[in-house]
Amino acid sequence: MAQIEGIRIENYRALRDVTLGKTVDQDFDPLGRLAAIIGPNGCGKSTLMDAFGFLGECLTVGVEEACEEQHRGGFQRLHTRGQIGPIQFEIYYREEPKARPISYSLHIDLDTAVRPHVTYERLRQRRKGQTSGQPYSFLELTNGHGFVWAGESTVKEEGTKRDTVELEDTRKLGITTLGNLSDHPRIVAFRQFLEGWYLSYFIPDVARGLPMAGAQKHLNRTGSNLANYVQFMERQEPKRFQGILDRIAKKIPGVQKISTKQADDGRLLIQFDDRGYKDPFFAQDMSDGTLKLFAYLLLLEDPDPAPLIGIEEPENGLHHKLLEPLADEMKRYAQQGKGSQIVVTTHAPNFVDALRPEDVWILEKDESGFSNATRASKLPQVKELYGEGIPLGSLWYSNHFGRGNP
Repeated sequence: MAQIEGIRIENYRALRDVTLGKTVDQDFDPLGRLAAIIGPNGCGKSTLMDAFGFLGECLTVGVEEACEEQHRGGFQRLHTRGQIGPIQFEIYYREEPKARPISYSLHIDLDTAVRPHVTYERLRQRRKGQTSGQPYSFLELTNGHGFVWAGESTVKEEGTKRDTVELEDTRKLGITTLGNLSDHPRIVAFRQFLEGWYLSYFIPDVARGLPMAGAQKHLNRTGSNLANYVQFMERQEPKRFQGILDRIAKKIPGVQKISTKQADDGRLLIQFDDRGYKDPFFAQDMSDGTLKLFAYLLLLEDPDPAPLIGIEEPENGLHHKLLEPLADEMKRYAQQGKGSQIVVTTHAPNFVDALRPEDVWILEKDESGFSNATRASKLPQVKELYGEGIPLGSLWYSNHFGRGNP
């Protein structure tokens, strides 16, 4: 499963220049398979998560439409105030743990008609055996014009050829067009990686709906198909899935069993057998926290997982004693070394208690109002006290971080 080792964001709202992990030009420790972003209100956590969503939407609908989404309000509102230059992203990732890293750069600015478009786009990777120097560009476009190498390898390796590219619409990404052509397998792989990101916007009231029966392979972003997703997993491997539900049920207070039931009118119900009650409860009767915890834990069991899962403030609606078990499950999942990479924002010390300093990033604003990111493992006092057995969230709550107060 592909994994982001680093991401750099420039001129995106309060994120004037923020780097998490390793990039081509900054040799920091790479991101792990679990990254928790903490910090006070207004420090840029939601903006960071929105940046991940923005990248995905640039791929699927184009940069102008992505900028014009209602909650973004257009390029001028997205662009960092007072700064010159385009909005920039760099993603540094590996398709597999031992594969050569690939870097993707994207620059977005206004054209002469004052419409957002792609001014620069590049995919690059070191040649086989190359250990130093700049990576080799196999796609590079400036204002829609440039080149791409066709085939798996570079011209110096297996004689592949360089093609000229001229895009008619610079509001669309080059990887959107070229990533659909079999001549460009590395671009196809990156496009599939990017479009596979899953950002959760789980809404309990929506998840309580009664969909028509019909298995669906993945949980959607709002959770409206939760019952259909349960039905799909139940049909795939019934015995294994019942074991999953039994394990999840043990983590939800009072719940003994979880199953699905089809109503007479064809609608699908999720039922929860609760201790002390003869008749089961249905999802429509369960609390927001119970549904959220159930959905998050079930999401980690997806047999065909998204390469990246983003969750914003999972603690909302959850009892504080459920946060550490949820974080433990995410950490256990991440430590498997396969499946989704998880990026989560949180205000909850109880959640952070289950994590390691290298899992946690602290966002804070400087005197100019721009966000800065610091890895908790880079704070000597945090590393020392954590090594003495003090949980990380407790250190954060007690202000030993010296920043990012909850």
